Amino acid sequence: MRALIAVIWLLHWLPLPLLGRLGEALGSLLYIIMKPRRRICLTNLALCFPDLDQAARTEIARRHFRAYARSALERGVLWWAPESRLKKLIRVDGEIPLDQLRSGPAILLCPHFVGLEVPGIALVLNSELSVCTIYTRQKNRIVDDALLKGRSRFRPVTLLTRAQGVKPIIRAMREGKPFIMLPDMDFGLRDSEFVPFFGIPAATLTAPARIAAATGANVVPVIARYQPDYRGWHVTFYPSWENFPGPDITEATRRMNAFIEDRVRETPAEYFWTHKRFKTRPPGMPDLYGPGSPDL
Repeated sequence: MRALIAVIWLLHWLPLPLLGRLGEALGSLLYIIMKPRRRICLTNLALCFPDLDQAARTEIARRHFRAYARSALERGVLWWAPESRLKKLIRVDGEIPLDQLRSGPAILLCPHFVGLEVPGIALVLNSELSVCTIYTRQKNRIVDDALLKGRSRFRPVTLLTRAQGVKPIIRAMREGKPFIMLPDMDFGLRDSEFVPFFGIPAATLTAPARIAAATGANVVPVIARYQPDYRGWHVTFYPSWENFPGPDITEATRRMNAFIEDRVRETPAEYFWTHKRFKTRPPGMPDLYGPGSPDL
């Protein structure tokens, strides 16, 4: 693993067009050899895009593997490139809503697109703000150290574990640190509700709505996508949601999923399709992925 980190460090010196093409070539290879992940990806696409034919869904899957592998290699740029280089590569569309992020508790809602490491860096490079987020410790200590240092090299980041519960999150938010929240993975039934995602009942965390209700936080969605021609990333900070969550937490969670759906349709290949988004099923409904699938 130390050798892998060393390779990613060496590769970050390459021009981004070359590094991006190298990542896409790796992704094309992974699509061929990672059969269980490919099956999960194609299953998700069949569920979410039933109107597309098999050839169209296969093309999205191939592009997704290329985009994901590219993002893995380009992470070295995010972790080690100088600030001057990153400012040229990360373009913020419009303006960052700093007033909404400074005026009180704030949630940066960051769905699982392949560029999910980018929005936090975009924020700290263009403001004085620090952030807090949930962190899952990596099994390999070398990878864990690289990830921690990469995420906090410009400004200290408050990293919290899911086991700590919600109180440290609220405390950090009240200290003026926007909470970067990844709301769209299947963590089981705990603290979740079944709400539609592309028309399929999906176990979805209600935490964004509940934390917003408890703190009065502004909820600002943010998504990073690739710029064309390997020029880097563009980051979109969307307007803060009005009247969120409102009186109905389930309806607010449904609203969140509908927003993510719309963004996925804009760049479907960059969404994280190799996660078993529909792993947890309502009572009596069959498993969608079959035996032997990876658990993630």
